[in-house]
Amino acid sequence: MLPESFLQELLAKNDIESVVSSYVAMKRRGRNLVGLCPFHGEKTPSFNLYPETSSFYCFGCGAGGDVITFIKKIENLSYIDAVKFLADRVGMTMPEHTFDDTAAKQRVRILEANREAARLYHACLYSAEGRAGLEYYYSRGYTDTTIRRFGLGYAPPGFGFLRDELRKKGFHEEELVLAWLCARGRNNPRSVYDIFRNRVMIPIIDVRGNVIAFGGRVLDDSKPKYLNSAETPVFKKTNNLFALNFAKQGTHKQLILCEGYMDVIALHQAGFTNAVAALGTSFTADHARLMSRYTDEAVLIFDADAAGQKGAQRAISLLRDTGINVRLVSIPDGKDPDEFIRKNGAERFKLLVERSANDVEYRLMELGKRHLLSTSEGKVAYLKEAALLLSELTNPLERDVYITRLANDLSVSKDALQSQVSYQMKRRQKQQQERQMSTIVRQSETTLKKVNPDAAGAVRAASAEEALLGMLILNPDYLAEISKQLSPDDMVTALNRRIYEFLLERFRQGKTIEMAFLSEQFNTEEMAYISKMVRESRERVSSLVPEEAKRYACIIKRENQLHALRDPSGLTPEQIQEKLKTMKEMKQ
Repeated sequence: MLPESFLQELLAKNDIESVVSSYVAMKRRGRNLVGLCPFHGEKTPSFNLYPETSSFYCFGCGAGGDVITFIKKIENLSYIDAVKFLADRVGMTMPEHTFDDTAAKQRVRILEANREAARLYHACLYSAEGRAGLEYYYSRGYTDTTIRRFGLGYAPPGFGFLRDELRKKGFHEEELVLAWLCARGRNNPRSVYDIFRNRVMIPIIDVRGNVIAFGGRVLDDSKPKYLNSAETPVFKKTNNLFALNFAKQGTHKQLILCEGYMDVIALHQAGFTNAVAALGTSFTADHARLMSRYTDEAVLIFDADAAGQKGAQRAISLLRDTGINVRLVSIPDGKDPDEFIRKNGAERFKLLVERSANDVEYRLMELGKRHLLSTSEGKVAYLKEAALLLSELTNPLERDVYITRLANDLSVSKDALQSQVSYQMKRRQKQQQERQMSTIVRQSETTLKKVNPDAAGAVRAASAEEALLGMLILNPDYLAEISKQLSPDDMVTALNRRIYEFLLERFRQGKTIEMAFLSEQFNTEEMAYISKMVRESRERVSSLVPEEAKRYACIIKRENQLHALRDPSGLTPEQIQEKLKTMKEMKQ
């Protein structure tokens, strides 16, 4: 357990508003703040911040909790690592030997193993055994400076190179398996072997400079062409972008988004140090939100084939949702950036970037290629699809510019086109509201079933428990009377019983009862559930009345008796009579 005084100071120096605002653009709405949720894609803000209770809750995805929970979620950290993160943020030193840091130590060991692996792969590249890998990099035009900058390496053939070298450095096989550097044999689980073999190796480095994973490419035609680390305790694909550790350091007005590692490396060598790429997976909403922390504009460079164009369209939509301006580079003859730069030079590529069309112009141009605009039918079909596209634009000035341009270019009435766009906007807005409401209901039901499964069989009891617990967190002084009336054993659902026990223990010890002090004992999903309780209680005027808390306590006690009588198999006749007597007395 962390010392109470340390946590008090940590929370005082890391107020939730300043911490969250460094990740999310928040706008004040009365006493609270609202913004676009950083944990799911949305266009209508549903992420709420409550400074009075130092908590947050998203109506769209159900995420919620305190400042520590927020950092756990957004940085993909354990509780202790999230506390360390916040401590580092304000220059505090973590207390020693006061908490179970098993998971944190495991993360440290994995990061150390990755760092050593990267050094070994890099050293191998410049050995006789790694000559083939070095020749491959030279063939792509990479210089030794670039190879060193990215820590590029080579994994030799054979099943034991890395395993044996890391064993010598004191790493255990279980640590190597957890790091996804080695795997256990199918026929002999006691044996472990190197996962990456006969591949050029690209270390994946996070924004803090840690080697968190690897990408490996074959030198021949064997499959898979690329092999990327699976997710581990230190690596989640959607939480990272390749080369963001370099790209974030500059004062770039934009980030260049490529499809793969090799394109990014080539662009950095050519001077475009703002290039990044997704890590062995398609571009996701999490990637878009990550980019939005570092830039207001993204330049997309995707392959000209069907898969590349599909990926570009997906990325456009996701980036737009975060408020990032999007531009697209179209490379002549379908070449990739690496090939184009080698043939034409960095200056020509710079011109392509500077002359790149924004995403609206690009998509309108692509639509135009699919329709015969010289015919009335083709023009009508094109304008219908164009109106649908323009209905996605949230900026009215931007919409008006494109409506005016299209009307002039195709000699149609601006009012008619505006009417079609307005129709599509209303239709889209209605669909979004329906989807969002459906998501809220589904998320709420899913979360409840997962974190408090007992609630399904005791709906009335669970509702009363949630209302009471929310009131007690907001009004800890109520506990003096409620503790005399209600024992933890009176709670019907197990999770709510655990929460109540925790609140009682802190109250009896004279400790502060705040959301942040619950996050050490309750996981991220449980904290979201607790945050929902507090939010709902905060919105009820009755939460300020102690008598209302007592009323909920009576309901819980009565429901506890009824719950026991529904299945009296474990009760003696005397116990059954006693419960019936108690219920009768409670009615009076």
